[in-house]
Amino acid sequence: MTLFAILLGTIVAGVGSVWLAAMISLGVLARYTQHMLSLAAGALMATAFMHLLPEAFESAAGAHDLFALLLVGLVFFFLLDKAELWHHGHEHHLMPARSPNGHVHPVHASAHAHADGHHPHHGHVHGETRSGGWSVLAGDSVHAFGDGILIASAFLADVRLGVVAALAVLAHEVPHHMGDLVVLRQSSGTRRAAIVKVSLAGTVTAVGGLFGYWLVNRLEDYLPYFLVLASSSFVYVALADLIPQLQKRLTLRETAAQVAWLAAGIGLVAAVSSLAHAH
Repeated sequence: MTLFAILLGTIVAGVGSVWLAAMISLGVLARYTQHMLSLAAGALMATAFMHLLPEAFESAAGAHDLFALLLVGLVFFFLLDKAELWHHGHEHHLMPARSPNGHVHPVHASAHAHADGHHPHHGHVHGETRSGGWSVLAGDSVHAFGDGILIASAFLADVRLGVVAALAVLAHEVPHHMGDLVVLRQSSGTRRAAIVKVSLAGTVTAVGGLFGYWLVNRLEDYLPYFLVLASSSFVYVALADLIPQLQKRLTLRETAAQVAWLAAGIGLVAAVSSLAHAH
């Protein structure tokens, strides 16, 4: 039963996030993008601080070791983010521009962006270029594998934790996949091909879930450390990636909506946990 729940949770999180991102990217829910960022940030922080960390600290593991791992995890994800930014910055530093006579000239990416009236973004939104499609898929697959292990760890600790962890992964992957779909749309040429490719990368989440089920069953004493590592990932994504995108000058009404959606994310986690507990 637990294995089935892990597989279901990982598929919903891994593939569902891609489809939801595609809906937004295709314009169906475009006007709700900022609301979804607030919702995701609230859900991630609530999952980490209200569920994963308390579960880890209620174990026999030492608080000092768990806090040390939380710190190491935050630094690790910071360095991983820096490496990704460096990789994409290096990859897209020179972009080909074709002159009227047909010759191709390298043009600095920022100059190209300003010329088109666009500006580079921080975060997971990648530059619109035809290169880098396979590297995006490879990065998505590795990330999805890790998400699967984290979801499996949460399910093995408590079904409620597994459900909220799966929903949190789904929520925080949506903005990431939106950027990926932009890159894959350019390299694949069609929206359908881009969605299929990113969805296939998302199915690796289930592979990670299976591996996590096997691994955690044999290393049960290390479960609190897996939960703390999951927490560090969620906290980092919420505070370093999502929240900064929300820090902009808004009207009072827009600010109130932003706070409301942030609270809704927290409430969603609490509600899902209560429902899972009731069943």
